[in-house]
Amino acid sequence: MKNTLAVLVVNKPGVLARISGLLSRRVVNIESIAAGYTEEPDVTRITLDVKGDAQALEQVMKQLSKLVDVIKIVELKSEESVARELALIKVKAETARRSDIVNLVSVFRANIIDVNKQTMIIEILGDEKKINAFCAVLEDYGIVELVRTGKVALSRGPGAVKN
Repeated sequence: MKNTLAVLVVNKPGVLARISGLLSRRVVNIESIAAGYTEEPDVTRITLDVKGDAQALEQVMKQLSKLVDVIKIVELKSEESVARELALIKVKAETARRSDIVNLVSVFRANIIDVNKQTMIIEILGDEKKINAFCAVLEDYGIVELVRTGKVALSRGPGAVKN
């Protein structure tokens, strides 16, 4: 079972390495990780997708909370939050099949951001299922290269994960 955690940390070098090191020592697989600035310049928000049952999640949260630079940890339940991921996909785009790809891009509400004689680069934003479905369809055309950001998420409603 995947669990999404929002982790607020002090914005300084080495914090992300300590967090990923702690999780790897606990044999917890990080499915997705994204880190970036917040509305407060001295705070970084890390969104983690970790795999494990409720007991493993509890252990992860306890261990992370012991780290000096961790300010706050919150589990973001899927029904109580909004999550998105970005993917850039370079796909083979021979002239004869280009219009089919353009139609798929439209159906999935993606964007073509680069085109040349052999390939297209497509940008898609959405949840994991949407991106997986789009990639599955594009496999028939030949995916040359693919990169995904990792999930970012916010809780629904007026509340916020604050320190």
